Amino acid sequence: MLDRLTSTLNFQAEALTLRSERQRLIASNIANADTPGYVSRDMDFAGALREATGGSVPGNAMAATRSGHMAPTAGARGEAGLRFATPSQTNLDRNTVDMDRERAAFADNAIHYEATLRFINGSVRTMLSAITGQ
Repeated sequence: MLDRLTSTLNFQAEALTLRSERQRLIASNIANADTPGYVSRDMDFAGALREATGGSVPGNAMAATRSGHMAPTAGARGEAGLRFATPSQTNLDRNTVDMDRERAAFADNAIHYEATLRFINGSVRTMLSAITGQ
């Protein structure tokens, strides 16, 4: 039981960290909406989470076939995992920030961040309830 709870909380903590990083990227795109030549960036959240957690899903036991197999890699949060946005229309200043897309991505990511926080909070409350017997 404890291993399952630990793996679930570790998974959610990693998701929260990646959501925070994605929010930073989107905010940077919005801040540079008027910067000539700025190229909008984003991350493949699902791919980054899979890479950071070694492809594990909370509650599933996976065995490492070789050393370091399940360890997170630097690319999960590094610049290597970023994608560049395809411009929705051509701009004279070569800026690829689409404010509608960025606002939608910002709101969507914020909702997922909040949901992850609520899940972690619920898990901790459940554990405290089980410990105290209430």
